[in-house]
Amino acid sequence: MQLQRFLIALTLVNSALLAYLLARPDVSEKHGFAPVLRGRALEIVDDRGLVRASIAVYPANPKIRMPDGTTGYPETVLLRLITSTGRPNVKIAATERGSATAFGGESDPTYIQLLAEGPSTSITLVDKERRQMVIKPQR
Repeated sequence: MQLQRFLIALTLVNSALLAYLLARPDVSEKHGFAPVLRGRALEIVDDRGLVRASIAVYPANPKIRMPDGTTGYPETVLLRLITSTGRPNVKIAATERGSATAFGGESDPTYIQLLAEGPSTSITLVDKERRQMVIKPQR
């Protein structure tokens, strides 16, 4: 008899807790927005643990020599979308100088690059045979 009373009391407590949890308003809905995820970088991995997407902020490096002969590279925010073989097929970068987007093809060096840096813009197309076409605004 004692056990039966205990089980009935336990059932009533569980039912009351369930009713409370179902009836209370959700905290995130109450404020109208979801919490913010903050960090220094973000990586998304697949089922095998391989990084498939990343976004990170890279610090400025005044010692790097650029292809156009200038030195120094500004702080950069870079988003990469990566294939299952580890090849970053989509890159989107933003710096103080401008931005760039690159879309990679099936194999190197096939890609398309859209660049807006300083006062200039360009589109570069490169195929598998390394043939290149650069499109710039006419002056």
